[in-house]
Amino acid sequence: MRAIVALFLTPGVLVASPLTFDLAPGGNGAGHPAYDESTGFGFDPGPAERFSVRVPEGNYRVSLVFDGRTGTAVYAEQRRFCGTEPGSFVVNVRTPALGDLPANATGGTTVRLKPREIGAANWDERLTLEFDPALASLRSITVEPVDVPTLYLAGDSTVTDQPDAPNASWGQRLPAFFTPDIAIANHAESGETLKSFVTEQRLDKLLSRLRAGDWVMIQFGHNDQKTQWPQTYADAATTYRAWLRTYLAEIRRRGATPLLVTSPERRNFDAAGRIVPTLGDYPAAMRAVAREERVALLDLNVLSVRFYEALGPRSAPRAFADDGRDKTHFNEYGAQQLARCVVEALRAADPALTAGLETHLGLDLPRFDPDHPELPP
Repeated sequence: MRAIVALFLTPGVLVASPLTFDLAPGGNGAGHPAYDESTGFGFDPGPAERFSVRVPEGNYRVSLVFDGRTGTAVYAEQRRFCGTEPGSFVVNVRTPALGDLPANATGGTTVRLKPREIGAANWDERLTLEFDPALASLRSITVEPVDVPTLYLAGDSTVTDQPDAPNASWGQRLPAFFTPDIAIANHAESGETLKSFVTEQRLDKLLSRLRAGDWVMIQFGHNDQKTQWPQTYADAATTYRAWLRTYLAEIRRRGATPLLVTSPERRNFDAAGRIVPTLGDYPAAMRAVAREERVALLDLNVLSVRFYEALGPRSAPRAFADDGRDKTHFNEYGAQQLARCVVEALRAADPALTAGLETHLGLDLPRFDPDHPELPP
């Protein structure tokens, strides 16, 4: 374990860790002071209760002390769900920088962010917490750098940290299912494909932080199948498989463990109440690569179909964004159920291929049957 003993909170001032912010009268966070660049911490203006502290890139254990229970949901960075009034959890903080390159080396030095990502909470130099509803019962926040293994997520809009409620993805609901001895680093972004994730240097960023003993879940397919995007289209029978194998090789070369996740199906029912497949040969191609390369497969495609059909054509729209008008993206209820599908697929995976990732799941986590889900609100 690497010893991490200090943080630069205010420029030029070394602050010993952990950092504790006391919200009680007389404390350094009393009255919920606005974020101040000179101190490097404080509450952000806006309708939500958001606290930020400037920290270097890395993993941090956050400990919260509440005075009584109010059912407050806690999110980190860009609405990454951490649970309801959790006592302790780990947050991954990152920036777009890739680090210095050796002399004459080719390649870029930063992730090519989309305009909407510039300044976003999941790419800045702050650890941000959000509380919903805004609360008066929070008494203290402690932030401490930790050296823990990390689960990285690479994927598209059905995986990414969606910025605005009630939109959500399964990737941003996943952290609450894990114990506070592992970090979840969600590098997925809307519109991404296996190719664009490389050309925008998102894979480079992920690999630059990846260490032996970490894991990477990979889910692409929704956008790779779009022939109208010729620069990033990947044929399911050829280039899609080849790109998957490239990802697997790069991850394994660093001593980490890849896991392949088939894309969730879109919500299109036929007259008999069955889901009409829209992803072509892409799920089958990923299954084939998983078999051939001896990689754990989390078949979210199959589980999502079972989940939608269990809800039926009338209730299934209540799991999706834009009041059900969107047939691809989820609201918070739908994302939560898809995340539970991913957890069940992980539990069912061959433990010889998961490198112990399932041992980091919460011990009291109930089982989930996609054929009998809880009904949407």
